[in-house]
Amino acid sequence: MLQIDGIRTFYGETQALFDVSLNVDAGEVVALLGATGAGKTTTLRSILGLTPPRKGTIRFDGRDVTHQSTHKIARAGVAWVPEERRVVPSLTVRRNLSIAEKRTKFRRWTLGECCEIFSALEYLLERDSENLSGGEMQMVAISRALLGSPGLVLMDEPSQGLAPKVVQDVMRTVQRLKKEGVGVLLVEQHVGAALDVADRVVVLDHGTVAHQGSAADLRNDPAQRARLLGA
Repeated sequence: MLQIDGIRTFYGETQALFDVSLNVDAGEVVALLGATGAGKTTTLRSILGLTPPRKGTIRFDGRDVTHQSTHKIARAGVAWVPEERRVVPSLTVRRNLSIAEKRTKFRRWTLGECCEIFSALEYLLERDSENLSGGEMQMVAISRALLGSPGLVLMDEPSQGLAPKVVQDVMRTVQRLKKEGVGVLLVEQHVGAALDVADRVVVLDHGTVAHQGSAADLRNDPAQRARLLGA
C-alpha cells in the first residue's frame, strides 16, 4: 500500500530525514516510534506532500506520489489524523464530517459506522466544534479520516492528552481498520499501546531508521526496547 525508498527531507537547508525507507501493506499496522525530534512527523508530512522529500521515492498503491500535491494524494486514498486534530472550530461536528466525505477506490465508510465506533459521536453532531473536549475532537478527527474512504491512514499521536477510555476506543479503531484491509502508519509516544496493536515497528533516531522488525518481538524484549526507546 505504501512504499518509501531512501527519502531525504529538508526544512530549508536543515536535513531532517536521511535515507528513510519503510513500507506498509494493506491491512497492516506499522508503528513509527522514536524520541521527540526523531523525524516521525516529518515522515508523515513527506508522505502527504506537505514537506516533499528532495531525494528518494514514495509510492502509494503502486503509484509514484513523491511530487504530487497534497490534495491529489488525499483524493487517491491517503488520510491523515494530525496531532493537533485541526477540527474547524466555527463549524458543527456534522459539517466538519460532511465536508470530508469523498469516494476513492477503497472501502467507503458511513457516518453511521463512525457513530458505532464512537458511541458518543451521535450526540455531538449538532454541537459547535469549538465546544468539544480533546477526546471529542479526536473522535471527529478519526471519523473525518474514515469518511474519506482511505486505503492508508496516517495517525500522528492519536492518544495524546486523552483519557484511558478514549485511548482504548482509538486503539480499537486501529484494529478495526486493520481487519477492514486499511493500512495504518501509527506515530505514538505511548509505546505499550502502539506495540499492542502494531504488526511491525520502525524506530527512527535523528532522522534515520535505527530498527525495523516485528512489534511482538520488540514488545517481548525489554532490554532492546529500553535501548531503542527508553521504555
